[in-house]
Order: sequence, then structure tokens, then C-alpha cells
Amino acid sequence: MTDSTRHADVIVVGAGPAGSSTAYWLAQAGLDVFLLEKATFPRDKICGDGLTPRAVRALIGMGVDVNDPGWGRNRGLRIYGGGVKVELPWPELASFPDYGLVRKRTDFDQLLAEHAAKAGARLLQGCNVTGPILDERTDRIIGVTAQLDGEEAEFRAPLVVAADGNSTRLSLAMGLRRREDRPMGVAVRRYFQTPRHDDDFMEAWLELWDGERLLPGYGWVFGVGDGTSNVGCGLLNTSKAFQNVDYRGMLKRWCAQMPEDWQFDEEHATSKIRGAALPMGFNRQPHYTRGMLLVGDAGGMINPFNGEGIDYALESGRLAADIMVQALARRTPAQRERTLYEYPRILKDEHGGYFTLARVFVQAIGDPRIMKFLTSHGLPHPTLMRFTLKLLANLTDPKGGDAMDRVINAMQKVAPTA
Repeated sequence: MTDSTRHADVIVVGAGPAGSSTAYWLAQAGLDVFLLEKATFPRDKICGDGLTPRAVRALIGMGVDVNDPGWGRNRGLRIYGGGVKVELPWPELASFPDYGLVRKRTDFDQLLAEHAAKAGARLLQGCNVTGPILDERTDRIIGVTAQLDGEEAEFRAPLVVAADGNSTRLSLAMGLRRREDRPMGVAVRRYFQTPRHDDDFMEAWLELWDGERLLPGYGWVFGVGDGTSNVGCGLLNTSKAFQNVDYRGMLKRWCAQMPEDWQFDEEHATSKIRGAALPMGFNRQPHYTRGMLLVGDAGGMINPFNGEGIDYALESGRLAADIMVQALARRTPAQRERTLYEYPRILKDEHGGYFTLARVFVQAIGDPRIMKFLTSHGLPHPTLMRFTLKLLANLTDPKGGDAMDRVINAMQKVAPTA
């Protein structure tokens, strides 16, 4: 073992929302944790920057100050489709706040990583993890190798968390392949200087036309509040058209259809068009194996209904941390393993049925006729749309909610877990 070997209770690879949440909750519980990030903050991630009340609840739980001036606050979702515009305020619930937030990822991720560091996590930036270290006898992961300051370094811990995003090289090195039977999405986005930057509703456009083709996905406009809006679109691979789409061209054509005074044009663009893959519906499993836990995008924890992943990243980080705290307090290896195997089970209990419903839905809207029917017949009905908002954003009270909550909760319970 070299002098550069460092030891901790847990190593978290990746300081996005999932990794920072995991590290924060571990440090809060008094564990020694390394949070290893290959980039140097501030760094960008491809995302709509919009946070629904589900993500806001997780941030509040972490003690993040969501009232400081850097946050853009919004009251709900404005939906366009079938020639109709509908404004849906976020629902009034006991379990969730009634507002969403917008913050650029350059800012947001750095804030969360620093929040974890303040709680006691050892944050190392510019630390590129190159592979797992395995115990030859048990084949368990016992650490990682990394490039740090131009030199090889080793980090050792009894537990390792893969929070390294949709490409999750650590999971691949541990033999975990992506499940082809799960939906994948692609998101492209661009920032524009626009008078619409302080809109207090997030906007979703349910009809994405590419010439004559209606594509399975949606467009968005999220006002950042700093003079710019995040404008983008997300597409699902459930349609035959998915393979043949020029995403950047599609975003440009879609922006060109917008009113001129919104300024979604080359002259007012403040960034390049950038895209990323969206791993959905638990598309990489198992979420625990041989000393490694998957959180956030690494475990495919993006909601297929709406493409949102930050809320599930934050929630999976907290859950994984709780499980690891309990496991490391057990006296024997067998007891520790029994506790760690609770992580995928609880994840499936919490979100498995919901993700299955979402998967059925996105398969259905892969047929443009169904998509056209839903937008033209569903949008004019306010009660149906309020129900749809609760379903798509996964916002219900688990107990004592209204009739809509009870129906959605019952649907999740009877659906097989993802």
C-alpha cells in the first residue's frame, strides 16, 4: 500500500446532486466520507434547471437555504398543447411545499457539494476515479484508484457509492450493464437572454413537431431569473423516429416557431446547444452489489413521466446514507450485508410501481396517434389536468390526501415494481 492511500468509512464518486446528498447525510451522521469529483467547480451539467416541489422538499430537509436571492421561485406549470394553454399551480399538500425552484446547475451543484463539505465530507475536486479496487478473495469493492494532481492515488473504504452520472464508469467496471427494456431519453438545451426570464410558471410544450412528425417528448421554457431562460426539449426512445432526429436542429426549429419578442434566436443565445442522455426508470440494477450502492442517474433514477432526476437523486442519496449508517453499525459481515440489501428493496417499494406506470405511459405515447389524442382531449379538462400534474410530478399525500391522491397511490401499489 502506498503513502498516497487514503482511508474513510465511505467513498462517494461524483459530486452531483446524488453524490452531494449522500455525502451530506453520511457526514451528518458522523461518518468519515470522501466526496470525489473529477471536474473543478463551477462546472455545467445538461439539465432544464427546474426543480419541482419534490426536489424542493429534499433541499429543505438538507438545510439548504432556498430563500437566498440565487433561487428563482415558481408557482406551477403552464402547459401548451392541442391549441390550448393551461396554468396549473403546484398542488396544496401536507407532504410537499407549494412552489418549485430554478437554479443553473453550474451554481446548484457547487452549492450542494460545498454544503456537504460544511457538514464534514472531504470534498476533492479534480479527482478522476479510474477504477475500482477489488478484494481478490471476496470480489467486493474496497476502494478506488484515481488521478489527483497528476498522480495516482488510492482511496479505501468498506463501502463505495457510484454517483457518477449516466455514463457511470464505476458501475460498468463492476459489471453492471444498462437494461435495454427501460426507456432512455435525450435532452438538449440552450440559454437565451429574454424578457421572459422572471416568469413565475415553468412551461411545458406537449407537442414537439419535427416537420410533419409528432415526437414523443416535450419542450420547456424555464425562467432562470437572471435575465436568461433555459429553453430545451426532451425526447424518448419509445418512438421509431427517435433514431433519426437531429436534436440540435430540432431545438433550433422549435425556437424559431416562438414569438419574436421572446428572443429565442441566435442573436440572444448566451450558450451553445448542449445535449445529454437521460437514464430512466431504474435502467441500471441492482442498486446494491458487492459493497457498492448506486444513487441518482447512475442507477437510472430519472422519472420517465417528466424527465426529472434531481429529486430522485437527492432522495436516493438520503436513503443510501441511512442504510449505510445502519449497516456500518452492525457487528458481523452477514448482518451488514442483510442491511445493505434493504436499499434496492426500499427503492423499489418507494418508486418501483410509479416508474412502471411511467414506463407504460411512455410506451403508449411513442405512438403519435395516442399523443395527439391525449393533447387534444385531455388538456381542455382542468380536473383531469390537475390529476395529470400530480401524477407526472409524483406529488401526492401518502395518507389523508384527496380523491386524486388516493387513486394515484393505489395505482402505484398495484403496479409491479420496476
